[in-house]
Amino acid sequence: MTAPATPTSPVVVIGAGPIGLAAAAHLLDRGLAPLVLEAGPTAGSAVSEWAHVRLFSTWGEVVDPTAEKLLASTGWSAPESGAYPSGGDWVKHYLQPLADTLGDRICYGARVTGVSKAGRDRVVDADREAQPYVVQVKHSDGREERITASAVIDASGTWSLPSPAGSSGLPALGEHVASDHVSYRVPDLTDPAVRARYAGKRTAVIGSGASAFTALASLAELSRTQDSPPTKAVWVLRRGLSGSTYGGGDADQLPARGALGLAAKAAVDEGHAEAVTGFRTEGVERDAEGRLVLVAEDGRRLQAVDEVIVLTGFRPDLSFLSEVRLRLDERLQAPVELAPLIDPNQHSCGTVYPHGHRELSHPDSGVYLVGMKSYGRAPTFLAMTGYEQVRSVVAALAGETEAADRVELVLPETGVCGGSGLFDTDEAAKPETEGCCSPSAPQLVELSAVALGSVTAPSSSCNA
Repeated sequence: MTAPATPTSPVVVIGAGPIGLAAAAHLLDRGLAPLVLEAGPTAGSAVSEWAHVRLFSTWGEVVDPTAEKLLASTGWSAPESGAYPSGGDWVKHYLQPLADTLGDRICYGARVTGVSKAGRDRVVDADREAQPYVVQVKHSDGREERITASAVIDASGTWSLPSPAGSSGLPALGEHVASDHVSYRVPDLTDPAVRARYAGKRTAVIGSGASAFTALASLAELSRTQDSPPTKAVWVLRRGLSGSTYGGGDADQLPARGALGLAAKAAVDEGHAEAVTGFRTEGVERDAEGRLVLVAEDGRRLQAVDEVIVLTGFRPDLSFLSEVRLRLDERLQAPVELAPLIDPNQHSCGTVYPHGHRELSHPDSGVYLVGMKSYGRAPTFLAMTGYEQVRSVVAALAGETEAADRVELVLPETGVCGGSGLFDTDEAAKPETEGCCSPSAPQLVELSAVALGSVTAPSSSCNA
């Protein structure tokens, strides 16, 4: 069981993204003092890097209820709940206003470089549980600081560590050398410079998730408007084509998510993209003209391309957590109790069994990985998952065990069932109509929070 956080030291939240800011709002709501450490210069710095991408969740699904109540007290008006924001909209109309409301409880340009128990490295048992956490920070001006914390909520996400093109989890041979023509982000084709990079070119897109769908759809739209020379995409899939390749389509309970897969399918069907299946990238070479040639483990070589977009997922940065005792799954690098519920080797649907502080706990009590980082290398994370995670975690930190255990998480299903086909297969996945990978029907609970309390901002040079 997690011991209640003390009022003398802040709860340090790492990351001022959607989940980190929600955690801070919940901490205030429970009468605890948050200190949010954000490596970037603004709130939602990572989201700002994909500002051009439209979410497949509506406003009603990406605003935390407790954060909304905090914002409402400032006169903020919620956007239309049924509309779909872009990443830029999310930052401008929700994340930044929420950060402004939190004020000097957020410290920008503060990169966490280490977390430990005070006076105890990860080896030492003696009196370990009684020690507070120490969080080492490097500020953008080069200063270093060590902050004492009663608990640590790591909501730093995975954006900074995109997975490489190599199918072994390692960069493909030559991938780094070709970095001037390799990108790991969905391109913003509204930017003239980016548009010029891909217009009339042949681009390989490696990946099979929503980001790859978005890139394929964007390149297809560019192809439709760019007659000569033609814009062409080559969709490189590690697995074979099957019924689940394009997602759930019309069966997806998030319609915009299903539409992404259908847009990718249209790109292939209309000839704007060519699908290459069972291709597990081993190397990136250059031909005589300097164009890139992808080489597979089985020796196959693709026709040369001008650009490569690698969208093979992300992985958590655990380097600054090396001195705390974590219990992580050996496959996903996610908390061991959560990992079986999200393991893409077993299932690919979006419904996840209700989980909260207990599934997210570690041997060192009071440290939690939440949000996208809690999923490790697993996909299908949704903001509403993170909001419920931090509600439960913060209730546990406040010593309100009953509220912390009263977890409800019902996520929209993707409309795709069964294994996700992480290895080569042409077997079609057969969608089911009910409860794909679902737990037994959960009981509804009230997720609204108590009235906001008044908390004094913690003492730190971050608040100067």
